[in-house]
Amino acid sequence: MPIVYVVDDEKVISQTLAMILNASGFRAVSFTDPADALRSAETIIPDLLISDVVMPEMNGIELAIRFRSAHPGCKVLLFSGQGGTVDLLESAKRQGHDFHILTKPVHPKDLLAAIAKL
Repeated sequence: MPIVYVVDDEKVISQTLAMILNASGFRAVSFTDPADALRSAETIIPDLLISDVVMPEMNGIELAIRFRSAHPGCKVLLFSGQGGTVDLLESAKRQGHDFHILTKPVHPKDLLAAIAKL
């Protein structure tokens, strides 16, 4: 089973997405703190990172860049409900990072379809 880390500072969202993924044949683990996800990846490397972009301590783009640096084989899917993420994505793109992004709220079918494309 592919291992998926779901990171969102809103506990209900991270847990709900993890439940959907677990019911769909993945081994998903939810996190509300990006630093916890990074620490966990030191022992269990996920196949996929799904992260919200706008979070208080570390945004999802920073998290994705750190994940890709430490674990180049880990795929990344970002999601956001805020329009301000465009500037963050453009800045990451200028640094050579290109990420897939979904708009919140994410419908389970859209999430699974985006994962299949990765």
